[in-house]
Amino acid sequence: MFDPNKLKAFNEQQLSEHENNWDYLGKRLTQKGFDLDALVDEIGAFQIAIPSWALGTGGTRFGRFPNGGEPASLEDKIKDVGILHALNKSSGAISLHIPWDIPQDYKAVKDLANGLDIKFDAVNSNTFQDQSGSDHSYKFGSLSHTDVAVRKQAIQHNKEVIDHGVQLGSKALTVWLADGSSFAGQHNFRRAFQRTLDSLEEIYNHLPSDWKLLIEYKPYEPNFYSMVIPDWGTSHLMASKLGDRATTLVDLGHHLPNTNIEQIVAVLMHLNKLGGFHFNDSKYGDDDLTVGSVKPYQLFLVFCELVQGMRETSNPELSWMIDASHNLKDPMEDLLQSVESIKIAYAKALLVDYDGLKAAQMLNDVAAAQFILQDVFRTDVRPLVKESIYRKGGALDPLAAYRTFDIRNNLIKLRGLDSKSTGL
Repeated sequence: MFDPNKLKAFNEQQLSEHENNWDYLGKRLTQKGFDLDALVDEIGAFQIAIPSWALGTGGTRFGRFPNGGEPASLEDKIKDVGILHALNKSSGAISLHIPWDIPQDYKAVKDLANGLDIKFDAVNSNTFQDQSGSDHSYKFGSLSHTDVAVRKQAIQHNKEVIDHGVQLGSKALTVWLADGSSFAGQHNFRRAFQRTLDSLEEIYNHLPSDWKLLIEYKPYEPNFYSMVIPDWGTSHLMASKLGDRATTLVDLGHHLPNTNIEQIVAVLMHLNKLGGFHFNDSKYGDDDLTVGSVKPYQLFLVFCELVQGMRETSNPELSWMIDASHNLKDPMEDLLQSVESIKIAYAKALLVDYDGLKAAQMLNDVAAAQFILQDVFRTDVRPLVKESIYRKGGALDPLAAYRTFDIRNNLIKLRGLDSKSTGL
């Protein structure tokens, strides 16, 4: 979509303003005792996986309004992630959804990804839709279904997803269940729980020794009376019963309004049971909005707990991924904005005086604790994030570069207006 010379010319136009901003912020951070090079390296090394399904325009049950030029194959999706990564140097992994994105040629797909500096993150199973050729329906559940034949089909699907991931070099399986009930009395809660746990145990036993299982939760939708795994406590309980390699996955949109997600993150890390994240934003529920577009302070507070937890606990290495696919924006622009918001929140969290915060907490100095957090949150760290991208060869302003290079129209010319992303 663009050559390195164009990117170099783009950066040269923005370099003077960036250097002024970076010089100002750098002096302030140096005065506070920060090692600038170490900060830039740490932020530059932070990678957020792109979900294969987010590269197409999302939608609702009312409609979908695609932009054109969507990736109609796994190979095209990897190429689109390659474009994002070339611009922001922070999207160096792709997370596949099976069976939407089953590789036809593992070696060719891996070679393509390697050539674009892309790795394969967690693979995701799908038992919330009936698949073509399946013998049984998931209308009334999958891993929790009353019919043992349906459960066996869902278990086998998850095992096959693991096998696909092994071929690609993935190291984790994410399981999100749509299982639940929409009417009182429809389910026996205890039996549905136990059937799900038994099914997950079979899947867990199929994991390679260096893999982890990420158990996602959601309070409602598509079922509206109960979900089999409705909250982090249920997910954690199941993960604890399964074993050390089973962990909880936190999706920021999978909470009831005003839930204290940062507290959930802190407790799970304290228990060494936080497996990873699906980043998005929401106003009402699972809105699939651009990360940081509604609740940037909450995102910052979540990262404060993550940074402390990564320093002070033995929690396993985390999986970082976006899970959003909205229907109004160009998906590539949405992803570029989401990655930027995540890195800004992470950069701010690295600047918090945690020793001072602990001292204020021990003295019950509420005002001092609030000031320490809000002072950092109000700091403009965009020059720090831009510098981390620039040093790795990316664009000083990835979104502006995307538009300058007219990438969406180039994709439309290449793929056509009617090209539709698989899985949507």
